[in-house]
Amino acid sequence: MSYSGNVTAARRAPGAPTAARWSVWVVTALLALAVGIVSPGFAPPAASAAEPTVVSLTFDDGNADQLIAVQTLNKYALKGTFYVNSGTTDTAGYLSLADLRSMSAAGHEIGGHTVTHPDLVTLPSDEATRQICNDRVNLTTWGFRVTSFAYPFASSNPGMETIARNCGYNSARGLGDIKTRFSCATCPLAERIPSANPWNTAAPDQVENTWTLADLQNSVTQAESVGGWIQLTFHRFGGTDPLAVTPALFDQFAAWLKTRPATTTVKTVDQVVGGTVKPAVSGPAVPPPPVGGNLVKNPSLETLTNGVPQCWNAGGYGTNTPAFSVVSPGRTGQRAERLVVSGYVDGDAKLLPALDLGGCSPPASAGRTYNLGAWYKSTAPTQFALYYRTGVGSWKYWTSSPWFAASATYQKASWTTPPLPAGANGLSFGLNLFSNGTLTTDDYEMFDTANVAPPPPPPAGTNLVKNPSLETAGTGAFPQCWQSAGFGVNTPAYSTVAAARTGTKAERLTITGYSSGDAKLTTSMDSGACAPAATAGKTYSVRAWYTSTAVTQFALYYRNASGNWVYWTSGPWLAAAGTYTQASFTTPALPAGATAISFGLSLFGNGTVTTDDYAMYDTVGAPPL
Repeated sequence: MSYSGNVTAARRAPGAPTAARWSVWVVTALLALAVGIVSPGFAPPAASAAEPTVVSLTFDDGNADQLIAVQTLNKYALKGTFYVNSGTTDTAGYLSLADLRSMSAAGHEIGGHTVTHPDLVTLPSDEATRQICNDRVNLTTWGFRVTSFAYPFASSNPGMETIARNCGYNSARGLGDIKTRFSCATCPLAERIPSANPWNTAAPDQVENTWTLADLQNSVTQAESVGGWIQLTFHRFGGTDPLAVTPALFDQFAAWLKTRPATTTVKTVDQVVGGTVKPAVSGPAVPPPPVGGNLVKNPSLETLTNGVPQCWNAGGYGTNTPAFSVVSPGRTGQRAERLVVSGYVDGDAKLLPALDLGGCSPPASAGRTYNLGAWYKSTAPTQFALYYRTGVGSWKYWTSSPWFAASATYQKASWTTPPLPAGANGLSFGLNLFSNGTLTTDDYEMFDTANVAPPPPPPAGTNLVKNPSLETAGTGAFPQCWQSAGFGVNTPAYSTVAAARTGTKAERLTITGYSSGDAKLTTSMDSGACAPAATAGKTYSVRAWYTSTAVTQFALYYRNASGNWVYWTSGPWLAAAGTYTQASFTTPALPAGATAISFGLSLFGNGTVTTDDYAMYDTVGAPPL
């Protein structure tokens, strides 16, 4: 959308308010008339009802339901100006390129509205220039005559006006500078032709669902009383969006416009402003990324803009209620970001590097792979959600990582992406919640794998299991870096107990109602923060101490080259034991492409098993049992 409420007034503060511009003009006019001097270039607003009035019907954001308006315009032989974001063209809910070409062929104007609809005055100058210029480049490349621009959220200042002019636009529209019953009672009744400032042309507030037919008509008739230009701005057609008008209302208004006197005409913005089509100019190139460096900007979330981590935005979809907040302290530094999701039905929510044109989003190259990392605490499972930027600057969902287990203390989530798709030139990623819960994140990283040396292998004889004695608590009944697993028809119950072999904690599993399958405690099946790392082709000695009322066995899984976990094999049966007994099993050679192992002792019948003191060793250098 373009703006709502008082956004215009608040965001126009950096530049001269349009109302002030008009009041200065009026004072100047009165002084000039008082002394009988009017400069040759001075033209007061028309004051006669016979003066011509021009109405421009404009439509922001390129929403797909604007095709309803197109049908109405065509029905009454009226032409409109459609300000579109090239980055959302051909995506769900927006006009397609074929739609735009059909509209242009019917005489409607296609104007620019930035690539991805950001609040321009909050951006660095280079990013704002890319947003405005590259949008015009995209639209021009698609074959449109592009001379008119509209500021997203009506957010502009003199700097943005200069950028719009330098990008080749002949005009740029604001909002909220013409009198309506909703606001700005002291504003003019119409914009002048030509405008005193073509790169901040005055227009009424956007049309919302509170507007009536009388409101639309009054905007025109008040302009007719003085002569001049009235630009009406629409967004949505049908539905419950606050910016939506009904198709019937728009049809009634269009029919009424056709009955106006000959001195009132409907024209596109380009027809009103005129001027030649200037060459398309690209925005500044994004600087090359540092070789081997962390590609995430503001990775520890320490720098804030308006209370939000700079270069980061909230993201998500579906039906849920996310609440984002900055919390202190962070894992490192003073800040981290907390996300709380409630009312979950579907979809997800997450914090992401800004989906922009390169000012904040991490640069990336097609065909390359990237190591992603972030530290998190969570009451529910989480995973990385990834998006990539296309050549025209639009963003597309790409893929998601495996799940990372809930954790009461900071754990590092890490994952290596597949090769970036052809044509992609940027990457954005974040840990999400896809259920009710709380997630706190900090210290993000993204490295080109071509510039990252593999970690050195652990010394021979190193226990590869994290939290092997289960002493560090995780979430709920599970130790940190451990989770439940199983299948079939049975009822498992997990609990932390004090009957430990060493230390103060062990884990108890009790199965009742057994019909089929199994249940077990396993090392977390994540992407590397907890799962024991392993190397394809090697063999491993897995060990655990247990007591059990029923037979048990090791069940083993491995993480494949795609980052997914698959069942691998099981060990021999182990007899029930009334006192702690060590179980051990030497695995076959780990399959090609595998990067980690998860294992645990399972129950495959009714009974109780208590486990403690797990270990996994490379068989080369493993200590004796």
